[in-house]
Amino acid sequence: MYFAALLARTEDGWEASDTELDDVETLSDLADLAREASPDEDTVLVLIEQEDGWFGVVRVDGEEDPRIYVSDAAAAARSSYGEILLTDELLGREPGDDGPDLDALDLDGTEDGEPDDEDADGGPAAASGESVPHGPVGDAQVLEDLGVTEKELRSMTQDAVSEIAEALGASEVLETVR
Repeated sequence: MYFAALLARTEDGWEASDTELDDVETLSDLADLAREASPDEDTVLVLIEQEDGWFGVVRVDGEEDPRIYVSDAAAAARSSYGEILLTDELLGREPGDDGPDLDALDLDGTEDGEPDDEDADGGPAAASGESVPHGPVGDAQVLEDLGVTEKELRSMTQDAVSEIAEALGASEVLETVR
């Protein structure tokens, strides 16, 4: 099960809204969605969590390029939502590298991130794990100036979105959309 929310920092504090990612196909689409949540170009965080699998943080500050952190790239690679975050740049690949064909995995956003029978057989999911690292990727200091250290972010697992919101002082507003 997935949960995705936008947290926009305003002069009055954090504002939360849940978000549907069904129409989001690229990181650019996700960044545009985040920018729409804050007309004043304030900081917006997109928090995505797959229960017991992985979480991702995308930070958008105005028109700057999004900053991304994903807790487990291999688990996220088995998810259509994770696929949005795992850009060539984030994975340290040259654009156009012949990495795994994630489209061939038939991802529809309902994957649970757990290995299936095809993984054990060396099927498509196993092939995707070969070029995608197990463990965290991205900017682990994405929330440092907001009070969440790299060490804290890397140690989060089960309910990371709630832990992040609590550290930001936004847990109450996040719960209104959960």
